[in-house]
Amino acid sequence: MIETERLRLRPYTLADFAPYCAMWSDMDLMRHIGGVAPSPEDAWNRILRYEGHWSLLGYGIFAVIEKASGRYVGETGLADFHRGLGDDFDEAGEAAWIFSSEVHGRGYAFEAARAAHDWYARRKDAGRTVCLIDPANEPSLRLAARLGYAPFREAVYKGRTAVMLEKSSA
Repeated sequence: MIETERLRLRPYTLADFAPYCAMWSDMDLMRHIGGVAPSPEDAWNRILRYEGHWSLLGYGIFAVIEKASGRYVGETGLADFHRGLGDDFDEAGEAAWIFSSEVHGRGYAFEAARAAHDWYARRKDAGRTVCLIDPANEPSLRLAARLGYAPFREAVYKGRTAVMLEKSSA
């Protein structure tokens, strides 16, 4: 669906389930995303929710595939998660990204997230997008800044403090 120099971004398929579960079981990644790896049932339901975004909204989270190897390396995209964090957050497209520890430091997250944002902006009247990041997740905060996001307030989500960031496409 989207190709960059090194990556292919596409909606999830059933074949992505096993590598998705493997990535989400990496506790080093999970420490900034709730601290608990999702069960296989939760992971399955999340992939089905992603498909629902594509089916009902025409956009969503992309599986990211490394072109050279054909392997699943992470995900990124924009979605509508209905988090209940207020109109200043919930009414905007929410950016998300997570990448396998094996590919950290290669620039894949920026390459993929930038491509997903560009794709979203061409298809939606996206005057503003948002994201939600653990304040201790410095690499993710740096990526958000590179993508043009700036903090606008903090929130407590599922018992954890998070930084809310926004980006204007104007």
